[in-house]
Amino acid sequence: MATSGLAGGRIAASAGSNLLGQHAVDRNQDHTVYVGNLDPQVTEEVVWEAFVQAGPVVNVYVPKDRVSNAHQGYAFVEYRGEDDADYAIKVLNMIKLYGKPIRVNKAAQDAKKSNEVGANLFVGNLDAELDEKLLYDTFSAFGVVVTTPKIMRDPDTGNSRGFGFVSYDSFEAADAAIEAMNGQFLCNRPISVTFAYKKDTRGERHGTPAERMLAANADKKATAHRPHTMFAAGPAQGQRQGQPVAGVG
Repeated sequence: MATSGLAGGRIAASAGSNLLGQHAVDRNQDHTVYVGNLDPQVTEEVVWEAFVQAGPVVNVYVPKDRVSNAHQGYAFVEYRGEDDADYAIKVLNMIKLYGKPIRVNKAAQDAKKSNEVGANLFVGNLDAELDEKLLYDTFSAFGVVVTTPKIMRDPDTGNSRGFGFVSYDSFEAADAAIEAMNGQFLCNRPISVTFAYKKDTRGERHGTPAERMLAANADKKATAHRPHTMFAAGPAQGQRQGQPVAGVG
């Protein structure tokens, strides 16, 4: 494992109290990445060892539940410079850590707002060997994919059920993906790409005029008065290889 200021890229015991779990106010937001979709087995040290390979890390913070002491599935990694943070996003995003493809975004991005847009796509007739990273790599060409793509899997075998979901930060990106990818071959199979059905509705799909109007109005308000956000949700990356993560759309 590559080193970057620390022997073997590891945190010395004496350094832990200084480098781990610092308050958000002490971190440089432009130098910090958000790491999401973390497996319960992941620790601060594992995050450090994965992310130090992209550049010098000065702080790793993994928020934990005060009662159970279990982490909440995400982390923040602060680098020495903004270029290191940008490089980490490029090389670590969607890599599997303990079998789960994690997501890495700039911490300053307001992905929580993006998740509420509703630009969610259903992708069907997927090849059994196609994984979440390939789905991400394919569909990110059309816009910002705001959450880790989900391929539905058999809970017992982990085998793909042949369909999945991709969520964008805008309907423009979703429309472009549908126009370009519906009926196209991916892993030698023609895939179907449509707007996903809304949860708790009777056959209503995302992408309705009303939903688009709400998204447009929300975007105007956010542009006119963007609130201060210390950190927002985004998805993240790691580096140990394993089985793809199963998910629900």
